[in-house]
Amino acid sequence: MNFCEISKEDYNEWLELGVALWPDYKNKKDELEKEFNDILESSKKTAFLCKNENESIAFVNLSIRSDYVQGSSKSPVGYVEGIYVDPKYRKKGLAKELIKIAEQWSLKNGCKELGSDAELENINSQKFHKNLGFKEVNRTVNFIKIIDDRLQNIT
Repeated sequence: MNFCEISKEDYNEWLELGVALWPDYKNKKDELEKEFNDILESSKKTAFLCKNENESIAFVNLSIRSDYVQGSSKSPVGYVEGIYVDPKYRKKGLAKELIKIAEQWSLKNGCKELGSDAELENINSQKFHKNLGFKEVNRTVNFIKIIDDRLQNIT
């Protein structure tokens, strides 16, 4: 297995893995493309791929967050924006290696902590994070209320 920082040559395979992680983007691929292009162009974001020969099989998207990160005691904080391993290659330590790479990248960028998140109903992701040494620091339920009458009639 080979791990490398993302390059434009890897873009299409990385994007396909992104759609596998976030299937809601399958019909809105242009939105995911915009996010991934932003990563390529940013000095505070990156991604790392894992390749088996010439096939991309896993990735981690990272950022440096300077805004408040739940549970953090320092700023900036390295942040795992997404991590995915092709189901055929799971349980082989690839995600663990990607997190080690995330830690090294974050340290190199002046961070002392690495943050991440998972949806409340995504128990597998919560277990994954705990197994890799992340400590749960908060649970939230977010709300929105429309306060502009013109928006209330829009569905």
